[in-house]
Amino acid sequence: MPAISTNDLKNGVSLNIDNTLYTVVEFQHVKPGKGGAFVRTKLRNLRTGNMLERTFNAGIKVEQAILDKRDMQFLYKDGDDYVFMDNVTYDQLTIKPVALGDAADYLIENAVAMIASYGDEIVSVEIPPSVELEIAFTEPGMQGDRVSGARKPATLQTGKVIQVPLFVNIGDRVKVDTRTAEYVTRVGP
Repeated sequence: MPAISTNDLKNGVSLNIDNTLYTVVEFQHVKPGKGGAFVRTKLRNLRTGNMLERTFNAGIKVEQAILDKRDMQFLYKDGDDYVFMDNVTYDQLTIKPVALGDAADYLIENAVAMIASYGDEIVSVEIPPSVELEIAFTEPGMQGDRVSGARKPATLQTGKVIQVPLFVNIGDRVKVDTRTAEYVTRVGP
């Protein structure tokens, strides 16, 4: 594995520290008036998503983890597993729902996701920040109910339940923010 200096750390760089994969979320080079310089970092564990704050002495070497990132198209669900196809080689890859995390709530056939792997292990699945999905079920809005900002539950075509405004009906297409699971806007019927 390549070793890089802590002076070369940047946001998004993946590191292998004590056989645990992290990505740099935030870093700050600090040069106090007295003593040696150091680098203060915030790291996200790629396997669990937990955050860790760690301080490194300036100039020491850390092991960089090289992730293989590929665009892959979601084909279909095989039992509990998800089957993806590499857009370049057309190889198919089966991914467990645990590796997908929250991305599984927004995947429909032919959707494209960025799959990052380290060796044979899938470490992250990135989907677009917003997706357009169809409403599979929701209660009809009550005639005359004009409460500002009122919401009702709606089930998306993937099975995910979100809160939508009262005017949204079954069959409507809506844009959903995949980071917060919030309704953004109605796209059309």
